[in-house]
Amino acid sequence: MAIISTAAHCADEMSCSDAPIGPVAARALVVLIAVPTIEAGAADQGALELARILRVNGHHAVVVSNGGRLEPSLAASGAESIRLDVASRSPLAILHNAFVLKRVIAQRRCVVVHALARAPAWSALIAARMAGVPFVTTWYNGFREQNVFKHFYNGVMVRGERVIAVSDHIADAIAARYSSASGRIVVVPARIDFGVFDPALVTPQRVAAVRSGWDIAADTRAIVVIGRILRRKGHHVVVRAAQRLKEMGLRNFNFVFVGEDPGRSSYAGELWDLVLATRTSDVIRIVGPPDDLPAAYSAAIAVVSPAIQLEGSQRSVLEAMAMARPVIASDLAAGSETILAPPGVAEDRMTGLTFRSGDDRELAAALIRLLSAPESTRLAVGRRGRERAIAQFAAADAATHMLALYGELARLRA
Repeated sequence: MAIISTAAHCADEMSCSDAPIGPVAARALVVLIAVPTIEAGAADQGALELARILRVNGHHAVVVSNGGRLEPSLAASGAESIRLDVASRSPLAILHNAFVLKRVIAQRRCVVVHALARAPAWSALIAARMAGVPFVTTWYNGFREQNVFKHFYNGVMVRGERVIAVSDHIADAIAARYSSASGRIVVVPARIDFGVFDPALVTPQRVAAVRSGWDIAADTRAIVVIGRILRRKGHHVVVRAAQRLKEMGLRNFNFVFVGEDPGRSSYAGELWDLVLATRTSDVIRIVGPPDDLPAAYSAAIAVVSPAIQLEGSQRSVLEAMAMARPVIASDLAAGSETILAPPGVAEDRMTGLTFRSGDDRELAAALIRLLSAPESTRLAVGRRGRERAIAQFAAADAATHMLALYGELARLRA
């Protein structure tokens, strides 16, 4: 176990939207947050946002993880970062980590333990029970349950005093799988900083720089595909759709995969083999995460989320909507509470399009529909998407919900 950093003040990178949302409690809360890594993905970003919410409201986060590239941002948020291999699924490692976390809880006087993924949740649950502090979890997606063993392993995520789902979509799935958890499920959507993700602030120079890094000509239509390079994110569906578009004679487009490759499976290699087999290497770019994310969204004519496994309110989908980009998402990537799409709503109310998960034919049809629409139509879809994102996913609302939940759990302990 190694303490990486503790920041003494809020960082300059924290935007003006990160202002205190109410009076600071008489006694500051210390929350232990357990997450596999601080690298990329919903849980990683979630840990960072929770740390910022706590710090700006006079509280403190102790984040335990295996480390990662977001550690400097975590330190700047005012959190204490402790390195521990809580990503390990080994029973011996889980038990060892539980005793380490128990000491951390006692030494830092943590009043709540919050787990953001399954492997760290097992250690965190044991530690919380030994220390006598409330335990809470957050579900960012619907985990696969191929057998009874997987069901048991996933079940740690419903053993807390509260079970947080990031969307109604996920909350319904949890309740259906674990009926005993239904009374403890709380929906807290992802927190989006609309001060950062504002299309009005992105200059043409920033967009041009992003497109140049992608090696895409100024007149080529860029379609950004969001999500880490994981099988459940469905990039292979996009490759098949790209093949269909080429066969239909569509020209002057490029798909840009901006997700990070975790390097823990053979999927990235299989994906590139599929690109070569379908002869789509001329219209597909795999570029990794961009340095200027708002400009990357602005550089796209549309943003696609092709997940083949149930997702919550994906931060990247909401960010794309905040940047006024039309979004095309699978029915597992986003629920109707996120994207308004026909036939559920009239054309003049739509904020994007949806397609059946895994169906590359439907995805290709949705892309043709959007790309063939007049620019005024695409701009209107994007504008409505931003308005909906602001109305439904304001940062202050998520912060209010989380602080109220932490306060309630702290009172339960007392």
